[in-house]
Amino acid sequence: MGDEEEGRWGKGYYAYAYSTKVMIIIMVPLLFISGLVCVFGPQNTTTSVLTSPSIPPSSSFSVPVEFVQEDGERMQLMNSTISNSSTVEDGAESVLPPLTVKKRILSNMEKIEAELQRARAAIKGASFEDDMDDPDYVPLGPMYWNAKVFHRSYLEMEKQFKIFVYKEGEPPLFHDGPCKSIYSMEGNFIYQMETDTRFRTTDPDRAHAFYLPLSVVKMVRYVYERDSHDFSPIRKTVRDYIDLVDGKYPYWNRSIGADHFILSCHDWGPEASFSHPQLGENSIRALCNANTSERFKPRKDVSIPEINLRTGTLTGLVGGPSPSRRPILAFFAGGVHGPVRPILLKHWENRDEDVRVHKYLPKGTSYSDMMRNSKFCICPSGYEVASPRIVEALYSGCVPVLINEGYVPPFSDVLNWRSFSVVVPVEEIPNLKKILMGISPRQYIRMYRRVLKVQRHFQVNSPPKRFDVFHMILHSIWVRRLNVRIREI
Repeated sequence: MGDEEEGRWGKGYYAYAYSTKVMIIIMVPLLFISGLVCVFGPQNTTTSVLTSPSIPPSSSFSVPVEFVQEDGERMQLMNSTISNSSTVEDGAESVLPPLTVKKRILSNMEKIEAELQRARAAIKGASFEDDMDDPDYVPLGPMYWNAKVFHRSYLEMEKQFKIFVYKEGEPPLFHDGPCKSIYSMEGNFIYQMETDTRFRTTDPDRAHAFYLPLSVVKMVRYVYERDSHDFSPIRKTVRDYIDLVDGKYPYWNRSIGADHFILSCHDWGPEASFSHPQLGENSIRALCNANTSERFKPRKDVSIPEINLRTGTLTGLVGGPSPSRRPILAFFAGGVHGPVRPILLKHWENRDEDVRVHKYLPKGTSYSDMMRNSKFCICPSGYEVASPRIVEALYSGCVPVLINEGYVPPFSDVLNWRSFSVVVPVEEIPNLKKILMGISPRQYIRMYRRVLKVQRHFQVNSPPKRFDVFHMILHSIWVRRLNVRIREI
């Protein structure tokens, strides 16, 4: 290469090199500034970040969703894992910071409903769970419609059910009731509810249900004028009480009474409940007189057992001989009242040695001994559908024979009564012996053993024990409360 040509090439090379340096000096700052804009420039909201198509779906990051409480504290309710990740060209995984999404403040009512919804979900899935360990009792057998669902529901009730008892009203019409006689459930329930520390809450904002502690038995005694046939004083008393709690608290109007309940074992309990239309139509009514022909609604209302506690305790009431030592096929003794008993007495009174039916017991005969010596105990309805004979039969180990119309037996949402009792339509009373003789000895033994297993659900204890009658009543109320969803307007 000549000197002249080499000089021209050298000048061109240095000119090219010089221009390249200038471009680098200019481009590097521009690239740096562009990078800053990409990193620190305007960002979209959380929603657009999570749904941006620029993020390839290959890794995951966690987004804690939090609720801000009224007291300023935050309660983390869930961690949602979003399956999104980006990978840079050199294979390094990009990491996005956790994103906190603040939700609106939940009202007390919404918190309550959220708790109940979690309970509903747990109960719904119970059928697919393994058997749950319980140190006290695990329901099992055909006595239950679904033993697993019942058990899970019961455990959920124990875990969270809270009841507010209104303090208004004075004894004896309120906060009082009989603890003896066939109406004993009124007084026993009021007493246990007002002394209970597990299910009762003094904070109405934490309550799932509200108890109106009135006693229809006491109203009949102290407000009703005997033989007057004037029910208006009782109606006015109930109506005034509802108006009192309605005016003092916001909870009745919030649900139109749907999360409120009363309990009554008097025959006039259903009538008293309709003293206030919203109480009768919307509220949970726990009644011994559970008659569908008198507007008892099994989905909303609760059937409770009528238990005749003569001494206030179960002393001497529970127990009986084995089936082989029960020589009598069936037994009944009782007064003639209502539409069913006259038919029973007409066909069977003093007519058969196997079916012992009496208007009055023979002199020197023990009523309880007759039950203990009988395989089946006939329990016809009287003026009202409920009868203490049903529980007396269970206590004695005697299989109940239910003869009534429109009666919803206690705890029917849980218990399959046809597995441990005999249901006889009124028109089949003439065939009563044939029906009972048609039950094989093997089937009778099964029913007898089931009666012994369900006894615990009807026993009155002080203090109450798990799965006894007090807790079964509470559980039935709990189930009705789960059937209701309350939304604030």
